[in-house]
Amino acid sequence: MSSTAITDSPAPWLRDNCPCDTCRDPRNGQKLFQITDLPPGLAVGSVREVPGATGAGWEVVWEPDGHRSLYPADWLDAHAPTGGARGTGGDGRTEADKELWAAADLAGRLPDASWDAYVGDRAVRIHALESVRRLGFVLLREVPRRDRMVLDVAETFGFVRRTNYGELFEVRVEPDPNNLAFTGALITPHTDNPYRDPVPTVQLLHCLRNEARGGDSGLVDGFHAAALLRREDPRAFDVLTRVPVEFSFTDARTELRAQRPLIDVDPLGRIREVRFNNRSIGTLHESAPVLAEFYAAYRRFGELLLRPALRLDFRLAPGDCLIFDNTRLLHARTAFAESGARHLQGAYADLDGLGSALAVLRRDGAAA
Repeated sequence: MSSTAITDSPAPWLRDNCPCDTCRDPRNGQKLFQITDLPPGLAVGSVREVPGATGAGWEVVWEPDGHRSLYPADWLDAHAPTGGARGTGGDGRTEADKELWAAADLAGRLPDASWDAYVGDRAVRIHALESVRRLGFVLLREVPRRDRMVLDVAETFGFVRRTNYGELFEVRVEPDPNNLAFTGALITPHTDNPYRDPVPTVQLLHCLRNEARGGDSGLVDGFHAAALLRREDPRAFDVLTRVPVEFSFTDARTELRAQRPLIDVDPLGRIREVRFNNRSIGTLHESAPVLAEFYAAYRRFGELLLRPALRLDFRLAPGDCLIFDNTRLLHARTAFAESGARHLQGAYADLDGLGSALAVLRRDGAAA
């Protein structure tokens, strides 16, 4: 790394990343200054290479205030601005960092792990959590069939998100259901809680009993489906990223509303989130031309999501716990006979907690 990495970098960016103890608290690495504290007219006064026990670095003396910054060469290698596309991966939440799939792509390689291996082996847990980040889900097998065990599973990688359904929810036939999920009805592919903002980003479903006729589970990669829509009908894709949809949920104790598009993209246009739930879409308030355009695109996407080739079908066995990305994967189930015993316990958590747990596992493994 030559000194041109210093001189070619924008001065405010470089100074904002000064690692010295005056600029950052040495105990936690947090910045001790505001951007407005930096002197106007910042410029690199001088640059010199400095050897070090842990590798070379470059010392910058700044004008006009004479502040000294030392940048490790390996940091500059990793972060210095270039003419390429470095750094466009973002926060790991967009399609750029995912492996998009149709059902056939996962034939013979369903991401799963036994519970004992998951809790006892760091490498297995890393692989399982990485599967949620990369593929959108993992299936833990032989999880103890204990009441509220789903909460213990969630706490292995993050924090339980409490909602109007409580810490956990019972997916079984209820005598007076406030949601079709608590009946034996067919449930088509959907994401949960689109009427929340922020939406719960991770969902867990732990199977305690499954003796009913029917009730098989299905998953659809919503990012893959949205990418197909973009390729096959760019106009429809554009409409579904622009038109806000009002999602709502109301019962005796709750009234929730959120306005978000069915397909959310980041500032670079990459797919970042899918919200799709026909049971929760409210009345759109747009002009007649926009409504006509939206409903044509909505139908197109809905038809695409029902393509058999996109749907991965399987049956949850007692002890299985499915963990999946609720902003990416749509889940479904076939109808089942309400006279049969089928009981899942579900809970919500969040991807930031899962990402943190994964990063710490990797960091501790590298340090071991």
